[in-house]
Order: sequence, then C-alpha cells, then structure tokens
Amino acid sequence: METSIRLAEAKLRAYKQEHVLKMLKDLPKPAQQKLIKQIDRIDFERLFKALDEHNQSKKPDIASVTPIPYEDWDCYEEQEKHAFTEIGWELLRKGKIGAIVVAGGQGSRLGHEGPKGTLDICLPSGKSLFQLQAERLLNLSGSAGRLIPWYIMTSPDNHDATVSFFQKHQYFGYSALDCFFFQQNTLPALDLEGKLLLTADGAIKEVPSGHGECFASLKRSGAIADMKQRGLSWLFYYNVDNALIKVADPAFIGVAASHNHPIATKVIEKSDAGEKIGIVCLNHGRPAVLEYNEIPDHINEARTNDGRLFYSLGHISIHLFKLAFIEEYADADVPLHIASKKLDYLGNKVMRDVPNAYKLERFIFDFFPYADQLTVLRASREDEFAPVKNKAGDDSPHSARQLVLAQHMRWLHAAGIRLDMLKQREIEISPLLSYSGEGLNIEVLNNPSSNI
Repeated sequence: METSIRLAEAKLRAYKQEHVLKMLKDLPKPAQQKLIKQIDRIDFERLFKALDEHNQSKKPDIASVTPIPYEDWDCYEEQEKHAFTEIGWELLRKGKIGAIVVAGGQGSRLGHEGPKGTLDICLPSGKSLFQLQAERLLNLSGSAGRLIPWYIMTSPDNHDATVSFFQKHQYFGYSALDCFFFQQNTLPALDLEGKLLLTADGAIKEVPSGHGECFASLKRSGAIADMKQRGLSWLFYYNVDNALIKVADPAFIGVAASHNHPIATKVIEKSDAGEKIGIVCLNHGRPAVLEYNEIPDHINEARTNDGRLFYSLGHISIHLFKLAFIEEYADADVPLHIASKKLDYLGNKVMRDVPNAYKLERFIFDFFPYADQLTVLRASREDEFAPVKNKAGDDSPHSARQLVLAQHMRWLHAAGIRLDMLKQREIEISPLLSYSGEGLNIEVLNNPSSNI
C-alpha cells in the first residue's frame, strides 16, 4: 500500500497535479485506495501530450487530402441491386451479422431527461428511438430466420437507465439473451488550465471517451468473445440518434461483403459546404474522415465544373467492420481529440452556457487509416439520415419526425397508392410491417389492424 501511494504521489507531482495529491492525503483509507487505482491506470503522458497539442493549436496533417473512390447505390442497375441485397440476406440467414448501437449520450441538450435512445420524437405511435431500431431488427430477423445479436454501448451516466428502459418495455419483443449491454471506456476530464477534475467523494472525474473507444470497450466487456462464439463475421455500427437508420441493411452488407475490405462506410452527399458533418476522403493515400471543424476553406469550398462540392461525401457514422479487424485493432492507439464542455465538478458548478472543462475523446473513424482500402457507398439522404442533435430547428426531434413521415409517404406512393388518398393524412408505418417500403398496398392502408 505504501509503495502504491508513493508511486501515485510521484505521478501527481510530475504532472503538476498537487490538488489531487492534497485530496489523496486527506481521504479515508477506502476512498484513498480507490483514488490510487484511478491514478495508476491513467496514462498521464498520453493525456497531457494531447492537451499540449491542443494548446499549441496543432492542426491535423491534411497536406495530402484527395477524393476517395466510391460506389453509388442509385447508379446500380436493378439486377445489381438485387444481387448485392441477396448476398446481404445470405449472410443474415447464416448468422454472420451483428449490430452495435453507440448509445452513451443523454438527451439533456434536447430537453429530454434520460438516455437519448429513450427519446420519443413525437411520431403518432409514440415509439422511442430504441423501439424503432429494435423493430427494424426484428423485421429483418424474422425474414432471416434468426435473431440478429444487438450490442448496446452505454456510458456510466446512462447504463442503468438504458437497461431499465429495455426491461420495462420487455426488450421491445427482442430476446434479452440477444441484447448485450456494455459500457464504453472513460477518460479523466481537465479544467481549462489542465488540472484533473475531482468529484465530491474524492475521485478523479471521468467522462465517456468517445465512440472511438468502441473496440476497446467491446474487448474489455467480453463482447468480442461473445461475437466470436456466435460465429459473426461483420458488425454493423451506427449512432442511436439517427431516426432513419436502416439497421443491418442487407443491401449495404452485400456491397461490403462483395468488395471484402475491412471496413465499409455509408455516406450521403453534403447539402452545402457549411453542413456540420465530416467528409470521407483519402489522406496520404489512406482512408480518412475530416471533421467539419477541421476542414480548411480551400477543401471545404472546392467545387467541380458543374458547381457541386468536390469533397461531397458526408460522413454519417454508418459502418460495417469485419470482426477480425475489430479484434486486431481493439487496442490501437488512435488519436485523442479535445473538446470544450460544460461539466459540474468539485468546486465548480456550471451556472451559465460557457464551457469550463476539457473532455478527451477518440473517434471511430480514426480506425479508417488502419485499413488498406475502404468500401464507400453513397446512399440517398432522404432514406438514410434524420439526425437528432438539437432541441429545435434543423437536426431536431421535430425535423427527424418530419423526415420519417415523409419517407413513409413516399413508400405508400411508390406502392401505387394515389396521392389524393394520402393528403391531409399523417401516416406512420411500423418497422414491423415494412423495413424499407416493401409489402405495402391499398389494403394495408385501409386496414386499421395493420399496425400502420
């Protein structure tokens, strides 16, 4: 015990964290041991190197950014679309596909108390984001003849509430044995002067460290072992706050499997240069994503002869990873990014809308350069992307609701239902009834028991 204390004290002095040292000396033995364990597992060198780079305003190396080749789903012939989709279905039927949702966020920015996945975007059904996604998976599972295992990554802040929500709703018809809940890793938070934050009970304040910790968290939790035991080959990755997400999309799976690269990503065309999504590209010849706040103007504003954005492939965080790739790079040292946040901590309570702390996080797309090649599939924005980021306006629950209902209206029209029959009607189609517009007709529209 004495040796552990001395080592902890030496670390703290070396990195000028004397306030933690004082706390350590004043704590009772049990709390002291807990704090020592925290100090022992923190990579101080990595932490403060990232902070130094941030303070020096060190920009990412983007001297060799070039466009990346991509496939366009809308440019395929119908025969090709059918062939790719059938390949995806075959992998689903063989039980080779799992799905992972990144769901560690809270809904506080949206005015919602609780995990973001529990949010009801005010569809007529009142279904939460989690329920919409569960029902899409159930629809696919029914057609595939087996349940698609679902891995739900939570955070320490919302884990218990997420599990309780699933239990309360009987897992939305899913099997509890096929829902694997695990918590993402955390990293210490720092104040704006680079001091470790403390909590009232004498611990270092840690916060979720981003979706780039996904692979490490899968390994630590035993989820990778579970995937291997189930015989999975691919993992479909997505964010919980996309109301239009086509979870485990058979067409996307088929394209990814046909090209057989370690990673596949689905993109949309950026609406304009100012849209706050990153771009998928090549950097030094390797697959990469530039975040919207990292893109210099000469790249962001570049246009083709016909006026379209030269770098137009918008990153929407929909990926397929080979399980072998996840296992190989689970412990890779991907970069740490620093974001300014509002955090409550010992001696400082957030009283106004001004960041008071630094959060360190890793991004999932920082694994892209580890792949020699990346399959990029451009898809239709209106069928793929309804983000829920803001309380009002663009990318809000209201805008996502409108996008979902508009999609369902298009489905009905494509099924041959006349537009005059749809006017003045707000129609929501259950994912249990139709995954992507299939199986709809006039009888379904007029049948009150059809779960539409």
